[in-house]
Amino acid sequence: MSKYLLERKQLIHGDISTVFGFFENPHNLRQITPPWLNFRVQSASDEVVRQGTRINYTIRWLGLPMRWDSLIAQYENGVAFADQMVRGPYKSWYHTHEFTEVPDGVRMTDRVVYEMPFGWLGRMVHALIVRRQLDAIFQYRASKIVRVLHPSAANPR
Repeated sequence: MSKYLLERKQLIHGDISTVFGFFENPHNLRQITPPWLNFRVQSASDEVVRQGTRINYTIRWLGLPMRWDSLIAQYENGVAFADQMVRGPYKSWYHTHEFTEVPDGVRMTDRVVYEMPFGWLGRMVHALIVRRQLDAIFQYRASKIVRVLHPSAANPR
């Protein structure tokens, strides 16, 4: 069993309540997800995430429709939360979002620990496709977060 780690840090100009508040709304995830994934929130048990919130999504990966059900496994208001895949394309997926106030805004750290299904075949698909796609997804997210939460930084005059 091979576990993988994906970690990204990003400085977001803004105050902690605005930045954390944006990520607390499960429907905002669609705004920062690449269109080629055709991401849709099907349902969320709460308007804003909290410990125990359940969120059901659909995505398209390589044209194939997939369900993804998540549980908010950890939650500390204004500090961090973690979503755990309950059902979806990975053998396991645990994504921690941490928010730290810094002098220029908020440092957000995404840390994902995940496993591929299907043994050696899953490891091969990870090496050939999945890792690059995850990097592209998180790069897209980083640029989109700047445009959504700090539009003047994305479009300097």
